[in-house]
Amino acid sequence: MARPSQREQILVEASRLFSKKGYHATTIREIAQNRGILSGSLYAHISSKEDLLFEIVDDGADAFLSAITAVSQSDRSPIEKLRMALCAHIQVIAQRMDATTVFFHEWEALSEERRHLIQTKRDEYEAHWNAILQEGIDDGSMCITDPKFVRLMLLSVANWLYHWYRPSGPLSPDEIAERFIQILVNGIEDTAKERDHRA
Repeated sequence: MARPSQREQILVEASRLFSKKGYHATTIREIAQNRGILSGSLYAHISSKEDLLFEIVDDGADAFLSAITAVSQSDRSPIEKLRMALCAHIQVIAQRMDATTVFFHEWEALSEERRHLIQTKRDEYEAHWNAILQEGIDDGSMCITDPKFVRLMLLSVANWLYHWYRPSGPLSPDEIAERFIQILVNGIEDTAKERDHRA
């Protein structure tokens, strides 16, 4: 495996610091010091601190979009697409914990033009989720009256993963996604007991 370039290492360090301290509280000097280079040398690789933020956030947006596009364009059933979409979402977070934390919390620190570019990608991502849920409504496999609320609930739960997930933990990202889906699809009510009670 090729050794990461200096720019790639700078981005990794910026992601780590932005996720821990926040974008505004992190200085170029800190990023440079942690990489073992002078602040002036950092500018041989970037033009500004915002360039780092934009690249991290834009890369995150593209990772989420690429993952969901492959799922939504597949020929799987809507329920299977929902499972796959949530697995893909969680995999992106698990594989890029620092970068996705920055994506979720710091993107609004971007300048207006760049913020608009990211918002467009976020809207496109949500549209894929809406399309999957609408497919389920249309074919009768999902009993949903408010697909927007279902999307918000799923992504809100999944997005919180960065706060508690540990790669060394007992569950893989796919296993976590499957447990979330089981709760969504099957609910938490013990339907067998309910049927016995009605009988």
